[in-house]
Amino acid sequence: METSEDTLPLNTCHVQKLLVTFNRLHILLHSIALGFLCYYRVCFLLQYPETNKGIRLLPWFLVFASEIILSFIWILDQAYRWCPVTRSFFPERLPHDDKLPHVDVFICTTDPTKEPTLDVMNTVLSAMALDYPAQKLHVYLSDDCGSPLTLHGVREAWKFARWWLPFCTRYRIKSRCPKAYFSALENDDDDSDFARSSVYVADKKKIKEKYEAFKEEIKMFRKDRVLPRDNPGITAGDHSSIIEVMQENINNEVDNVKMPHLVYVSREKKPSHPHHFKAGALNVLLRISAVMSNSPYILVLDCDMFCNDPISARYAMCFHLDPKMSSSLAFVQFPQKFHNISKNDIYDSQLRSLFTVQWRGMDGLKGPVMSGTGFYIKRVSLCGKSESKGTDLQKLKEYFGSSNDFIKSVAQNCTSDLAYDRNALLEEPRLLASCEYEIGTKWGQEVGFLYDSVVEDYLTGFILHCNGWTSVFCEPTRPQFLGTGTTNLNDVLIQGTRWYSGLFENGINKYCPLTYGLSRMPLLQSLCFAWLAYFPLYCLPLWCLATIPQLCLLNGIPLYPKVSDPFFFIFLFIFLSALIKHLQEVLLTGGTIYKWINEQRIWMMKSITCHLYGCLDALLKKVGIREASFLPTNKIEDDEQMLLYQMDKYDFRVSNIFMIPMVFLITINISCLIGGVYRVLLVGDWDKMLVQFLLAVFLIAVNYPIIEGLIIRKDKGRISLLVAIPVILATLVLLAFCREIHNMLY
Repeated sequence: METSEDTLPLNTCHVQKLLVTFNRLHILLHSIALGFLCYYRVCFLLQYPETNKGIRLLPWFLVFASEIILSFIWILDQAYRWCPVTRSFFPERLPHDDKLPHVDVFICTTDPTKEPTLDVMNTVLSAMALDYPAQKLHVYLSDDCGSPLTLHGVREAWKFARWWLPFCTRYRIKSRCPKAYFSALENDDDDSDFARSSVYVADKKKIKEKYEAFKEEIKMFRKDRVLPRDNPGITAGDHSSIIEVMQENINNEVDNVKMPHLVYVSREKKPSHPHHFKAGALNVLLRISAVMSNSPYILVLDCDMFCNDPISARYAMCFHLDPKMSSSLAFVQFPQKFHNISKNDIYDSQLRSLFTVQWRGMDGLKGPVMSGTGFYIKRVSLCGKSESKGTDLQKLKEYFGSSNDFIKSVAQNCTSDLAYDRNALLEEPRLLASCEYEIGTKWGQEVGFLYDSVVEDYLTGFILHCNGWTSVFCEPTRPQFLGTGTTNLNDVLIQGTRWYSGLFENGINKYCPLTYGLSRMPLLQSLCFAWLAYFPLYCLPLWCLATIPQLCLLNGIPLYPKVSDPFFFIFLFIFLSALIKHLQEVLLTGGTIYKWINEQRIWMMKSITCHLYGCLDALLKKVGIREASFLPTNKIEDDEQMLLYQMDKYDFRVSNIFMIPMVFLITINISCLIGGVYRVLLVGDWDKMLVQFLLAVFLIAVNYPIIEGLIIRKDKGRISLLVAIPVILATLVLLAFCREIHNMLY
């Protein structure tokens, strides 16, 4: 974009100087305290060998190792806090609509039973209704299941859109997702100029009737089509490609408004060919859109992440069209926010820390991590320019595959008009959607979204940054996208296991941020990526510190300095420093003390369950024992679960693999606290055992909901006694066995 020197900027960046100063001071003081902690541990082991024989030496080493791991993760985490920034943007300064670039929208869905078709169609409609020139907007829906219900939903959504889009434009509706607009989510969507207009009221009533008819049509189709497919023998994992372009290039019968293009894509899938989950679906859309619209910018959305504000594309263009950053800018990332989050968010489903602290911190470096949804990415950053790979056609086909049309689109790096007739055969797109197209190419390796991890967003963003691209974090006052957050513990832990497995496998493969990244990006940026890859290792120190000090309290083995020892205050400072810093960040980002406690709770629950299982899963995949898998999160809202969530009550109807560790650790802490206090009262070693006593009290207090779920609650979300009683009995037997071994040795 050509601009003169006196042109007003499209965006500005502001360093949060006061917060930067406070963060760096905290880093300095906390680091000094950690240095003293290590000095104390090493000196004790060297100076008092006579007290460190046999079983007494092992707990010290385990606790010290845990403190080292916690310190390592903490150091990585501080890179986010080195230079946080905020940004302002001015969409009113963008060029006229006829000079704006084209945008393709990619939406992925995979399972109509877990991702309700009506919700998916609401996302599609909200994308079609973006406040952007309709002729420059192209929406692609990828249906990995090949479901007739989803295809029927797209056809019906197209029909309804011919009424919905003119209505939104005419009355300047802000929330252009029909479900949100016609539900309790609607707040200020009625423009004040029209709200009291009788014409508006009549039009709104008419549109609502059409929306209800649209909903009923999808509902009846689902009811009538119990069997999943037209053709027997076709399954979600074995079907041919289906590509259908909704009727385009016709004038809308309502207000003569031109419609954006809408394309349904179901790629070919066969059991004998790997399909690479979401990354594979996105790459198919990347290829098909290249020969149909070839827009230079792409918006990627999850199927439940509807557009809450129609202006997001213009916000993104404030950065993509900025001549000072556009040449190196790969993507603009918006925060993930959710419409169904309770006030205190007991499961931290909104990932507050990521999108209010860490992504802003990375924005002050080279930009945030790609976050799966809600980002506008430059097509050329994914495909590259053909001239950079030479002009030899055979070499280009080794990169991009056999399609001459796709190679031509890469060479053009511009938008071409979508000119496919609805009833055309679409042979080229079907070739690009076939299972065998990528064989022998660089797709998923050097081209498109990468395949080496189930968290394709993290890995793709990491490699883009390694290759010199940057990114930007854009956070307008009004959330641009709203999704459906997880509202029950089982889904939270299942989803977490998948995420942490994918993240940790990036920390132990060839793309390790501390080796591969350090030579290709700035140090602090590499540390940010490293924290994401290694924070699942929290499982190791959490398991150790939730068991070893407590067992030693029960058996009278001190692991921390006496209250009279100056080093006692070092340990106290580190503990309080971490808690107060977390509290400060929660309060500064609009949270409450109760939300701070909830984040501590869910962090501990995740660390001893899905962090652990994620790390084990990644290690098993590394040695070839397991294969990568992907389970979509259930997006269907359950009224009973939602009621518990809104009441801030944990739903403990979770898999036994998650419940057993929680009951086991809370039983250990309560038993060791009771036995330890009794023993300390007899011996009188309060000054030696105070830290271990306080640690057990802290863990019990933070995890009080587990105790409540065991003893107090009577609702369906309580912990099942059929699971809890055997675990409690087994834990008590184990404690008695450990006690006997200690008595035999000492």
